[in-house]
Amino acid sequence: MKKRNLFLGNALLLSGVNIVMRGIAVSFNAYISRKTGAEAMGLFTLVMSIYGFAVTLALSCVNLAAVRLTSERCAALEDAGADRASRKFAMRRVVRSVCLYSLMFGTATGVLLFAAAEPAARYLLGDLRTVRSLRVLAVSLPAISLSSALSGYFTGLRKVSKNAVTAVTEQFIKIIVTSTALAMILPGSVESACLSVVGGSAFAEAWSLVVNVVFYLTDSGRPAGGTPELREGRSVRLSTTLHDTAVISLPSAVGAYARQGLTTLEHLAIPAGLRKNGLTQDRALAVYGLLQGIAFPLVMFPYAVIGSFTSLLIPEMAERKERGDRKGIADLTRQVYRCSALFSVGACGIFVNFAGELGRMVYDSTEAAVYTLLLGLLVPFMYLDTAVDSLLKGMGEQVYTMKVNIADAASGLVLVYFLTPKLGIYGYLLTVWLCELGNLWASIRKLGHVTGEGIAAAVRFYLAPAILCAVLSVVRQVFLRCMPPFCALLTFAALYILCAYLLYTADGRKDGTCPA
Repeated sequence: MKKRNLFLGNALLLSGVNIVMRGIAVSFNAYISRKTGAEAMGLFTLVMSIYGFAVTLALSCVNLAAVRLTSERCAALEDAGADRASRKFAMRRVVRSVCLYSLMFGTATGVLLFAAAEPAARYLLGDLRTVRSLRVLAVSLPAISLSSALSGYFTGLRKVSKNAVTAVTEQFIKIIVTSTALAMILPGSVESACLSVVGGSAFAEAWSLVVNVVFYLTDSGRPAGGTPELREGRSVRLSTTLHDTAVISLPSAVGAYARQGLTTLEHLAIPAGLRKNGLTQDRALAVYGLLQGIAFPLVMFPYAVIGSFTSLLIPEMAERKERGDRKGIADLTRQVYRCSALFSVGACGIFVNFAGELGRMVYDSTEAAVYTLLLGLLVPFMYLDTAVDSLLKGMGEQVYTMKVNIADAASGLVLVYFLTPKLGIYGYLLTVWLCELGNLWASIRKLGHVTGEGIAAAVRFYLAPAILCAVLSVVRQVFLRCMPPFCALLTFAALYILCAYLLYTADGRKDGTCPA
């Protein structure tokens, strides 16, 4: 019960922090756009297209290895009743291993990006004004990789409050440094404005590493909520090597490289496909901007909540697997289905019923309402897919998820190439739907094989929330139409939360489990 409460408390803490951070990020991005202008933001977007792939290389999924190795070692140490010195030694070996791995990849990628900044700017981005920005970001890559390793270590210990503090302070440092730099250089060149924005991000990443190092140096190395029980005749491996980290990280990293590379090509192909569909260059970028700049951020905003829960599933699942707790694995899988269904279906209902109103309230625009509605319908599948992937990684199935993700990205690139010239932006939306459904089907089918709780179990948990949301959609159209949009949205959400809570508790009693 103590660990269950700790899991819930950590998830709620991360959810609150993520929601606040996403809200601040959206507001700050709007401020930067107004301050620097569309051209500078376009230049910044070009830089980030290269930087995103560089970050993927620098991280190389070290966070996954840090979470799993930490949680597995903690479970083994607890079962063996290890003393304080043994725990500390084991945790230091884990951190040494993951930090060495992250330093290798982060430094190598940083050197590569710094050296290749000019050719990348000239031949890939077509704008030499991005050279200095790319080089500034290259310097930050080792810090990003090391921070990710330490963040995974704290997640494995269930000490996510440290990660929350780091995230909050990083965001505020970024805002302060970027705002100060912009105030000093504006009005100035577009290149200088872009450099100020990326410089603020790089400085914030360095700050994040300093905070994580301080937290590590003052940490006990003992998992939160852990209560060792002495057991005779048990032994546990205390050492962790670079090979241990690589075995976990590299399979997922290879998948991440391929997926990020294919995704980058896919995103470059979308405007080209729209032009083939008959749109001008300016209009193609405008339509794509509506989808990526308004619709996607809106539908992914609630992910701050469920993403916090899924990030904690890997250590929970890894611990149960380490102990051979098949019943615990099945129970946790059902709880994930239950919570994902109730939350994601509710979010879907809000996007479908209030797509235009949300665009007006957040961005003062309703142009992306149709895109928001179509993507909103996909939300239950998107959110569940993320949760299922986390469960599979906790079970050591990262190689399988790598294969599925590569197939997903490759299919997306092929479908965009053929569908966008024929169907325009709706060809891309159809691509998103087909790839997401295929990815989810493959992942949940595999999860059913390893846990016994597959597609049938998931469908059972999604039926009732879907019916509830359909009923409330009718209520919205019949009884809430005359309300101001914000009041109608709050009323819809309140009614859903109340009914969802009743479903949650009733289903928990029927299933014979206590809600997590």
